[in-house]
Amino acid sequence: MRFLALLAACALTALPAASAPPLPQAPASVELPADLARVLTDYEAAWGRKDAAALAALFTEDGFVLPNGSPPARGRAAIEKAYTGMGGPLALRAYAHAAQGDIGYIIGGYAQKKGDPDIGKFTLTLRKDASGRWLIMSDIDNRNSRPV
Repeated sequence: MRFLALLAACALTALPAASAPPLPQAPASVELPADLARVLTDYEAAWGRKDAAALAALFTEDGFVLPNGSPPARGRAAIEKAYTGMGGPLALRAYAHAAQGDIGYIIGGYAQKKGDPDIGKFTLTLRKDASGRWLIMSDIDNRNSRPV
């Protein structure tokens, strides 16, 4: 019996050390056309200033915010209320984008500082207004870590 236990222990030490699977790499950043990049830079600036009114102005009149762990907010007034008191350092980057006619999207990640690993991801659905300016129709985001 001792021989079997010793044999099992030797066999286990000969196996490679078990470890958690490596975390998947975040997609590489893609460059956005200037008109789409403006959406992200305006969002970063307003979030950094904690300016809920400026954030709400980036949305269509009937836009949605669908935040992780909170109920949806629809319309600029509700979006402004949802964003009141929120904000701080933010760096957005795009993983993918597309646009056709007056509809588009940006899928990306976010961190607190440019160059830091992403702490979350987002998808923005976009719609052009009558002047041709891209506005956010929906913003869905969630963190990369699970709640504890």
